[in-house]
Amino acid sequence: MIHLKEVTKIYKDNGVLALDKVSLDIERGEFVFIVGTSGSGKSTLMKLLMHEEVATSGSIIVDGKDVTTLKPKEVPYLRRALGVIFQDYRLLEDKTVYENVAFAMQVIEAPRKIMQRSVNTVLDIVGLRDKYNSFPNQLSGGEQQRVAIARAIVNDPRIVIADEPTGNLDPETSWDIMDIFQRINAAGTTIFMATHDKTIVDQMQRRVIEIVGGKITRDEARGAYSEEQVQSTFDKFYYR
Repeated sequence: MIHLKEVTKIYKDNGVLALDKVSLDIERGEFVFIVGTSGSGKSTLMKLLMHEEVATSGSIIVDGKDVTTLKPKEVPYLRRALGVIFQDYRLLEDKTVYENVAFAMQVIEAPRKIMQRSVNTVLDIVGLRDKYNSFPNQLSGGEQQRVAIARAIVNDPRIVIADEPTGNLDPETSWDIMDIFQRINAAGTTIFMATHDKTIVDQMQRRVIEIVGGKITRDEARGAYSEEQVQSTFDKFYYR
């Protein structure tokens, strides 16, 4: 689903090397955490996948499309095929829950009947069917993030890209959100998530890719947030 080969990104305005010859393969249906400190290259990597930024060199394939060679008129079609979730929700404040989710289908000119059925289905999935007529300012942070998730999955994307989706939420709400992601993943959707939440990463034991200084320094099929946590877990069970 995602293939990067020798991808380098240097920002022209300041000369910062954000990614340095990164190669990566993510298969259909995987749930992958991207971890690393601020400035390590996580956000740049996600922007490259969405074509918000363009790689300086290397190749990027997303769902069979060569992102590095897309023409400007083709970029919207790439983004419509992805489900993207941000830390700050990015909801339309003047639209209701239903309208925010439906908007993702309006831009692809989906028929009204299909739109109504799909929006109601995803609102059921995220547990917000009873809030369909509420506005974002009437919702809690966790509820707003659920709306963002519903909007991201309403067009049934094969890949969901999530950038710190629990960053502004309390622990209990964060686990509620992760439960939704796990159900989406169980249905076959590939999840590619950047996070700083050590507890979630350590307890879920999914694939973990760590980026340091623009390079992939660790890639584990069932990993923890940090190498120190990996060693601690190993010691706990090996020396008990």
